[in-house]
Amino acid sequence: MVTESMKQAYARLAVRRGVNVQKGQLLVVSAAVQDAAFVRLVVKEAYEAGAGQVVVKWNDEALTKLDFTYQDKETLAEVPQWVHDRTEWEQKKGGCYLHIVSDTPGLLKEMDPQKLRARQEAWSRAMEDLQHYTMANEGQWCVLGMPAPDWAKIVFPDLPEEEAVEKLGDAIFAVSRVREGEDPVAEWEEHDRLLGERAAKLNEYHFDALHFKSGLGTDLTVKLVKKHIWAGGCGKTTGGVVFDPNIPTEEIFCMPERDGVDGIVYASKPLSYRGRVIKNFWFRFENGAVTDCGAEVEEALLKEMLELDEGSKHLGEVALVPYDSPISKSGILFFDTLYDENASCHLALGDAYPENVEGGTDMSEEELKKEGANHSMQHNDFMFGTSDLTVDGILPDGTYVPVFRDGNFVF
Repeated sequence: MVTESMKQAYARLAVRRGVNVQKGQLLVVSAAVQDAAFVRLVVKEAYEAGAGQVVVKWNDEALTKLDFTYQDKETLAEVPQWVHDRTEWEQKKGGCYLHIVSDTPGLLKEMDPQKLRARQEAWSRAMEDLQHYTMANEGQWCVLGMPAPDWAKIVFPDLPEEEAVEKLGDAIFAVSRVREGEDPVAEWEEHDRLLGERAAKLNEYHFDALHFKSGLGTDLTVKLVKKHIWAGGCGKTTGGVVFDPNIPTEEIFCMPERDGVDGIVYASKPLSYRGRVIKNFWFRFENGAVTDCGAEVEEALLKEMLELDEGSKHLGEVALVPYDSPISKSGILFFDTLYDENASCHLALGDAYPENVEGGTDMSEEELKKEGANHSMQHNDFMFGTSDLTVDGILPDGTYVPVFRDGNFVF
């Protein structure tokens, strides 16, 4: 059971290790109104850590659903200039961002898909020029979760609501390494060290590509950019501040060559997108682009995901996660990418992280493109790892080096 002292420790982890707020820095917190009690702990911790100002942006799922029910498509697609200007102001002040998620998977499944699409496309276009700030680690950012009744009932449909919420909370805190009487900040420092060592090992190989194969039917070759850098665990801003962007995280990730992906990949877990859940889907790639795809549930939505912009059909990330990770061992399907991606190897369609190529955080979009990076207004992770996944690294001379066997690292 999650205690008050554990919540305080979680807030401390979010502030001191997650965003690692600096003295005098602006912290922007995004959260649902149902998480107000925890947000208060975060704000207090942030000021005690030296934050100069904390701004909280509240949201409410019930109101969001009402907006999509009653507003027309044109109104939903309006993005006031002040919304853009507010975020630009935050970035110019050198702010850091904490996102507390407790969303209900599939919340908007009954809404008009054209409204959802219009909203996403309008906001993506309006805010595209500000995307680089967090993608390139110009400032710290962190995403972590809190349990909520509607989310818990989807994860544990056979349990009474109160019991489901308690069980989801226990799971979230456990995989986030927050335990009664322990120091989660110290645990994360050690965890980041171990992930960093594994990333360094992969960097020593200088693989040209990776080949994935699984019993689901995945048979995919992913070429890596020539000057790639494997990363994992904590990140570092361009100013040298260490932070943890995802709590939890178990991944080591890298940058695919935009036009160097070929084969077929089958997802091993559902994907929550635009408030709906896509299930049992697959993609076929040729010369880096998706040329065909399918899904048992929400196939039309899957195809729409590929149409936001030209970069939506290409990969921006390849990530290795051992099948025996804590989240995978929990046996829980969270229906949330933050958690499920850390139970499974995954790929991301869309924007690439500049940190995954030498000198990338100092490059312009055009310079990144010349290095092979993909650019898009979105970044959508999907999971494909399985217990029988085989991964081989391909050296420039064509030699195959075992990286995964039976879903886990061999080194």
